[in-house]
Amino acid sequence: MRSGFPSSANLCHDCRHFHAPFQIMVAISPLQAVLDRAEQIIFGKRQALRLALACLLARGHLLIEDLPGLGKTTLAQLLARLLGLEFSRIQFTSDLLPADILGLSIYERENSSFRFLPGPIFAQVLLADEINRATPKTQSALLEAMEERQVTVEGETRPLPPPFFVIATQNPVHQVGAFPLPESQLDRFLVSLQLGYPDRAAERALLVSGDQRQKLETVSACLTQEDLFRHQDAVSARFVSPALLDYVQDLLEASRRWPQFHHGLSPRCGLGILAMARAWAYLEGREAVLPDDLQTVLPSVACHRLRAREANAHARPEDVEALIRSVPIP
Repeated sequence: MRSGFPSSANLCHDCRHFHAPFQIMVAISPLQAVLDRAEQIIFGKRQALRLALACLLARGHLLIEDLPGLGKTTLAQLLARLLGLEFSRIQFTSDLLPADILGLSIYERENSSFRFLPGPIFAQVLLADEINRATPKTQSALLEAMEERQVTVEGETRPLPPPFFVIATQNPVHQVGAFPLPESQLDRFLVSLQLGYPDRAAERALLVSGDQRQKLETVSACLTQEDLFRHQDAVSARFVSPALLDYVQDLLEASRRWPQFHHGLSPRCGLGILAMARAWAYLEGREAVLPDDLQTVLPSVACHRLRAREANAHARPEDVEALIRSVPIP
């Protein structure tokens, strides 16, 4: 729990608002196995790995912004392998066209008809690598897919294979050849995170073991697709008390009055906060969501949706931490 907030135990004992029925569940061993195995490939990034897995359990999409060489692509490939999902990668470049992503129809002379060739977007896990190196027109090809999990090509709507999880990576916008993602595109990502440099112990382990991407070929699935869908259904059933809904609304309203931000958080973001908090509670083995869960996931859900006035850039985690400290728990 962050400094300045009561502990979870005190909340349950002292605040009847949150004394909801949240029996401790049996450990979710398959999901813990996913995290444990992932840590053997990506060293020292347990929190980022948990956020990425929670994002998938919450049926969202993930944006990773960081410098090259910090493991963004490895994380995407690793999750797909551990979860037994079909993986596809698109390397975004300035000359990439929407048809290169969605697919196109070709004319077959033998049948005197057109046949649709699906693009790489038809995958269960899609890695949109360096998404901000493509033009806005190409970036917009993902909007319908991420929101409705379907694409419309040449007037025909085609569903995408579930769970259709997009992991997009982007380089810092100040680098040459980068096109900033528009707000509408950013809002499609439930979570945004940065891996950052590893600590000294993790970096030493990496230097000793060598390039971790070579180990991906040895990684096998830790659970079946049916298990994953079952876990997603269970996440959506986590209990949220009315008092906790009041807390979410207070946070949303505070963000709209916060003088450091150009604009506040939308109702869609509120839904995203609850979805991630439910997933986090599920990973913790609880039936109900606590304020701890909201406070833990809020920076990763809110930072890319908020723009700071002073720097004219997206909010930093410490900005959202200050917002959290300003809102009392009901």
